[in-house]
Amino acid sequence: MQKNAKTFIPNKNETKLNWFVLDASGKTLGRLTSEIAKILRGKHKPTYTTYMDCGDGVIVINADKIEVTGSKEAQKTYHYYTGSMSGLREIPYRIMKARKPEYIIEHAVKGMMPKTRLARQQIKKLRVFPGKEHDLSAQQPIHVNI
Repeated sequence: MQKNAKTFIPNKNETKLNWFVLDASGKTLGRLTSEIAKILRGKHKPTYTTYMDCGDGVIVINADKIEVTGSKEAQKTYHYYTGSMSGLREIPYRIMKARKPEYIIEHAVKGMMPKTRLARQQIKKLRVFPGKEHDLSAQQPIHVNI
């Protein structure tokens, strides 16, 4: 045991925000979104702390080419409530993928994040695009192959 060993506590000014580009084409929904949630929370870094936002930003492209396994494509549904009586709506996975493919990934990542103020702050660093083009080239994102 070292005599002068000190615990490293990261500072908000010391952390640097990086942006990563992930391609969703041909990837499985759950496996991709769990990696996205890990990057958003900062668990991929050795300086991860539970009480501080040390995660990075994520840009997902080709969200319309995401895949699910088994019979989820026919059975999976998304629910929302309109606010009126008998206003519970169900949308099947296939229709949601045709209408809003970015919602599928956002919804899955949000379900994997903790339900705290910090996680709500971290989920704002997720950008999902249905096609190959994105408008975040100013952040100088790093292309990652998962």
